[in-house]
Amino acid sequence: MPDNDEILKQSDLQRIADEGTKIYESIKSQYDPKERGRFLAIDIDSKKAYLAETSADAVAEARRNHPDKIFYVVKIGFDVAETMVHSFLHAA
Repeated sequence: MPDNDEILKQSDLQRIADEGTKIYESIKSQYDPKERGRFLAIDIDSKKAYLAETSADAVAEARRNHPDKIFYVVKIGFDVAETMVHSFLHAA
């Protein structure tokens, strides 16, 4: 299995962000508001979303099915800036 650095080098992060945003916009009504505050890790190729309490758990669940991919991760009910601020505040 490739390591994380190798996966990142092979990924087009802008494409993942753009496609992930489109996919989330098309499915968010299935999750918001009932899953507000939880996280989705989205595989942009299969369009499959993995739901969990934390971003790390969502990615871990997604990696069980796709160990060599990078996922678009979103906090349900929050915009990107709010999600980033939340991540920084809770990383300290």
